[in-house]
Amino acid sequence: MIDRSISELQNWFSNHQQIMIALSGGVDSSLVAYMARLFKDKKDVLAVISDSSSLKRKDLQEAIEFCESYDISYHILKSDPIVDNNYASNPDNRCYFCKTFLYEAMIKLRNEEYPEFTMVNGNNADDKGDYRPGLEAAKENNALSPLMDCNINKETIRAIARHYNLKIWNKPASPCLSSRFPYGTAITINKLNMVEVGENLLNSYGFADCRVRYYKGVAKLEVQPEEMEKLIALSNKLKTSFMEWGFTDIEIDKEGLISGKLNRALGFKVVRE
Repeated sequence: MIDRSISELQNWFSNHQQIMIALSGGVDSSLVAYMARLFKDKKDVLAVISDSSSLKRKDLQEAIEFCESYDISYHILKSDPIVDNNYASNPDNRCYFCKTFLYEAMIKLRNEEYPEFTMVNGNNADDKGDYRPGLEAAKENNALSPLMDCNINKETIRAIARHYNLKIWNKPASPCLSSRFPYGTAITINKLNMVEVGENLLNSYGFADCRVRYYKGVAKLEVQPEEMEKLIALSNKLKTSFMEWGFTDIEIDKEGLISGKLNRALGFKVVRE
């Protein structure tokens, strides 16, 4: 399965001479960047890292370190959709406006400096069955998806990354910070910072995979179910810190971490895998 997927990716990249990849630092886009570089000369691959307020600082740093570790050229793009009220107002298609903002900035960069490059992303086969407004933005801006085109899902992505001993192969999913806000809750840089420092604190206590959701000023904490007792034991200490950062209270979500949980409000069935 892995060998076949690798072969299909090699064939895909052979049909696209120069590649510009939108790199978030997550395992999906990182694998695309690595595979493009594996099959091409350095001059023919560029990773574009969007330095926006919704990208965690540690994810920004990890994306840079990934490129430097694997000899991938990169460009840090100062592109922040928070200035667009269509995005900041947080409608249910927020991701569409975010990705449109990103792709348009990448197209501008491409037109100015890399006219022959094909723009790609890290969308994978599993994204077809999820609520992904960003897919429409990708289609409108002709951003291609090698992993999706080769029918490679998340499980296979991690297997390929492990096969090549990439240090991000088991990195927990890290969606943009704006995904922590219920649709309709306006997003500000201050609120994004509050969520980020909250998740960093949980990380410091050993919760590698966690979420801090923002509910009308209350921080709703999600961790893996097997870590729930540990979180509860720390709740008083955590509450003090969270309130210092501007939250009015904390609440522990006893269901535990489920990625994309806020999409339930749109009628989507979201369950733990």
